[in-house]
Amino acid sequence: MSLLDDIKDLRATATEALGKVDIADTLEAWRIKYLGTKGLVKAAMQSLRNAPREEKPALGQAANQLKVALTEAFEAQKKKLGSLGSKAKKTAPKLDVTLPGNRPKIGHAHIISQTVSEICEICARMGFEVAYGPEVEDELHNFIDLNIPESHPARDPLDNFYLYPGAMLRSQTSTVQIRVMENTEPPVRIIAPGRVYRPDTVDATHSFMFHQVEGLYVDEGVTMSDLKTTLDQFCKAYFGHEVETRFRPSFFPFTEPSAEIDVLFHYKDGSTRWIELGGCGMVDPNVLKAVNYDPEKYTGFAFGLGIERMVMRRHNIPDIRFLYESDVRFLHQF
Repeated sequence: MSLLDDIKDLRATATEALGKVDIADTLEAWRIKYLGTKGLVKAAMQSLRNAPREEKPALGQAANQLKVALTEAFEAQKKKLGSLGSKAKKTAPKLDVTLPGNRPKIGHAHIISQTVSEICEICARMGFEVAYGPEVEDELHNFIDLNIPESHPARDPLDNFYLYPGAMLRSQTSTVQIRVMENTEPPVRIIAPGRVYRPDTVDATHSFMFHQVEGLYVDEGVTMSDLKTTLDQFCKAYFGHEVETRFRPSFFPFTEPSAEIDVLFHYKDGSTRWIELGGCGMVDPNVLKAVNYDPEKYTGFAFGLGIERMVMRRHNIPDIRFLYESDVRFLHQF
C-alpha cells in the first residue's frame, strides 16, 4: 500500500471516529490522537521524508488537505457539542423557591469572648468601667510600680517572655491598673480583661497564653469588707446564687493584706470541692505612692481572676487545650 493510500485511510478512520464523539472529554482525546504534536497526522507528514522525490508534491498536498479537513471537522464538532451543552443548560430545571432553604453555617463568639463580655456586664452593674492596656509591656509597669523588686523570683527570665532588655510580654493584667492610675485621679473603679503570657508547660490546666481579668477600686475609705462583698456578689452572679466563697490568707507584692478566693462547687453526685479562682487584696501603699496617690488619704482593693479557669469550672471542661484547638464539635456547644 502506498503512502497516498495510507493518508486516505487515515482521513476516513479519523472522520468516522469523530462522528462518534458526543462529549467534550472524548473530543479532546480525539484531537490529541490525530491532531496533537505527537498525533497520527503529524506522523504521516513526517513519513513523507522517505518518499521518492517525484511523489512528494502529490503526497504533501494530500497530507495538507488531510490536516485542514480534520481541523475543520474538529472545530465543527466542538461547536456542535458546545451548542448542545448550552441547550441542556437552558432546559435544566429551574430553582423551586418554595422548597425549604439550606440554613447557612454561621459562626458565633468564642466561649472565651462570651465569658469576657459577661464578666464586663456583671462588673458594670457594680459600677466598674472597662480598661485595656498593651500586651507588650515594660518592666516599670509589669514589676517596679507593682512593688515587685528586682530580686523577686517573679522576675526570673525563665518565668517571663522577655523580648529585649526592658520589654516583655505582660505576665499579668495588673499592669493596666498602674497605667490607669497614672492618668486618673481617684476615685478609680475599673476592670481590665486581656491576654497574659508565661512560659508554662502546656497541659490540662496550664498554657503559655491565657486570659485574666483585673479589678481595681481606689477611693477614700475602701476596706477589705468591700473587697469580699464585691467578689462574693460577682461569683454568685456568674456561677449562681448557690455557690459559696471563702478567702484564704496569701501574699502578693502589690497587695497587703492579700488573699486567695475559693469557690465551693456542688457536683451532681452530691460531692463538693473548693476551687481556687484567683488572688486579691488591699492595694499596697507602695503601689499608691508609685502613681502619686496619697496612701494616707486613699485606700483600695485589687483582684485578678483567671478567665479560662472560670470557663472550665462553669461548663465542666476538663482540659484547657480544648479551648484553643478550634474543634468545631467542641465550640458548637457554646
